[in-house]
Amino acid sequence: MEGLKSLASLIGRVLLVLIFLNSGIGKIEHFQGTAQYMAKFGMPSTTFFLIGAIFFELVGSITVILGYFTRVGTLLLLIFLIPTTLIFHTNFADPNMKIHFMKNMAMFGGLLILLATGPGRFSVDQLRERKRKG
Repeated sequence: MEGLKSLASLIGRVLLVLIFLNSGIGKIEHFQGTAQYMAKFGMPSTTFFLIGAIFFELVGSITVILGYFTRVGTLLLLIFLIPTTLIFHTNFADPNMKIHFMKNMAMFGGLLILLATGPGRFSVDQLRERKRKG
């Protein structure tokens, strides 16, 4: 049963953050278009905030997938989600934006669970902990 729990934790981590990894890569591929989209919402210093968003999404998702400094990566993704959700997904008159808002709330919940429970056995963090304990 412990092996199944560990495998579920690994798969859950990966599935939870694939959206951030994909989004960060997409922001790099479509940098100008993303900056223009952000500017439409009144974002100042779009280049600065876009580079920050890319950093938070890529570093956060990679650390969570690897289970390496998992809680730090999880915090990066949580911090990224707050302004993203509040700036871009609060037009509840648009059913699509309401769905995006609820999706972000679900991801926020999943990340909070990961923050509380840690990455599980199949992670670099656990490997480092086992080596530290000898």
